[in-house]
Amino acid sequence: MAGKKRSAGLLLIATLVVLLCLGLVLFRGYWWHALGGPLPAGAQGPEAVIENYGDEILSEARRYRISPEYLAALCLLECGGRKPAPERYEKHVYARLKMVQLGLRNNYEHVKRSHLKDAGDEALQNLASSWGPFQLMGYKCLLYDINIQQLRGQESVHWGVKWITENYGSYLKKGDYKSAFHIHNCGTPWPANNKPRTHDPKYAENGLKWMNWFKGKL
Repeated sequence: MAGKKRSAGLLLIATLVVLLCLGLVLFRGYWWHALGGPLPAGAQGPEAVIENYGDEILSEARRYRISPEYLAALCLLECGGRKPAPERYEKHVYARLKMVQLGLRNNYEHVKRSHLKDAGDEALQNLASSWGPFQLMGYKCLLYDINIQQLRGQESVHWGVKWITENYGSYLKKGDYKSAFHIHNCGTPWPANNKPRTHDPKYAENGLKWMNWFKGKL
């Protein structure tokens, strides 16, 4: 009996150690920031959004007269506040762009065959990947005659907010943030049947919650 109790005790201790280590990994950014130090490289979370993008988000929000809390929450949902933000390659987007390049379809959104005539495979993959703090698709750069680097580099917040404002800024102006989150993630306003089409059904709901968290912190 004593042996069983000792084994159970050791198992409990081991479990607690694992949970503690996991907590250190997940929340190291919060704790380090609370102690007054810079966030570690690759840190993610709301504090990382503020440290890595806060000043730029405030500046662009003032420029376009939209909510900085919305932009901060969107940044958290899309890239976790990491800097540099990791890219995401979308195979289905690549396939559609390739079809445009080969003349098998007339266009993909604003992208026409003339845009892709000199694009090699690597360039097509870059256009089919999402970049920057708001994870804009690479092919959006063709709208502004800029390059991919400008979507993912030091100007990424500016170009991201410009695209956001031009594409669904009217929803932000009237405070329909639920639709704004839904549009950013899947291209359409919040559905009338209240059944979201986002990859995460709670994407917009989480965005609204994080907007409240960011109030007064930017």
